[in-house]
Amino acid sequence: MTTIVGIRVDATSYSNVMDSVLEWVAALESRYVCVGNVHMIMEAKDSPIFKDILNNADLVTPDGMPLVWMMRLKKVKGQERVYGPTLMLHVLESAARENIPIGFYGALPDTLDRLIEIVKSRYVDLNIAFSMSPPYRELSTQEDDEIVMKMNQSGVRILFVGLGCPKQEQWMAAHRGRVNAVMLGVGAAFDFHAGIKSQAPLLLQSLGLEWMFRLATEPRRLWKRYLHHNPRFVVLAIADLLGFTGL
Repeated sequence: MTTIVGIRVDATSYSNVMDSVLEWVAALESRYVCVGNVHMIMEAKDSPIFKDILNNADLVTPDGMPLVWMMRLKKVKGQERVYGPTLMLHVLESAARENIPIGFYGALPDTLDRLIEIVKSRYVDLNIAFSMSPPYRELSTQEDDEIVMKMNQSGVRILFVGLGCPKQEQWMAAHRGRVNAVMLGVGAAFDFHAGIKSQAPLLLQSLGLEWMFRLATEPRRLWKRYLHHNPRFVVLAIADLLGFTGL
């Protein structure tokens, strides 16, 4: 584990994450995994409550290239990107091979239906035990209890959560110990793998410019996020590397 601008990120890899997930599944444990990027780090920087959610997660992977570069500069040798959409494919492949019941929670109904259709065609042995597109509003305690009951009754052991940051991380933290599954917050991976949104070209991803591609494709939704977070992250990251921790 290391910290980036005071927020916990784990030195890990796809294979290490997979080993942990399968170990937790075998032990019937309730856990949650976050895939960290600049947006998530800055949300945590701005909210002590959200910072605690990340710092108390079972794993926080370096999803964004800026986090990978920061970790390498902090002497985490050979650190690679553990990108949420790719991690999701690794987990689906292992779940199909090991006959582990999986589930999906999040996205719009049409997106979720399309996602299920695509992953079923790709992983023919995949056991999809649960799927739900929750209402786009705060749920009552009774509604939430009913959803948790349905999840647990389904037998799902790996649950992909696609509610967007910070909502999905908040949801997973609140449901660790209640949902009998390993929960992975994968954000836009639902939209990507359903073919609803396009992923950035690999070159832009490797250069840490995925945000630019996403901004170009969704300017109205994302411009405030990137304008607010990215410049501040650069300043804080430089201060972090220089040893100024009070910012």
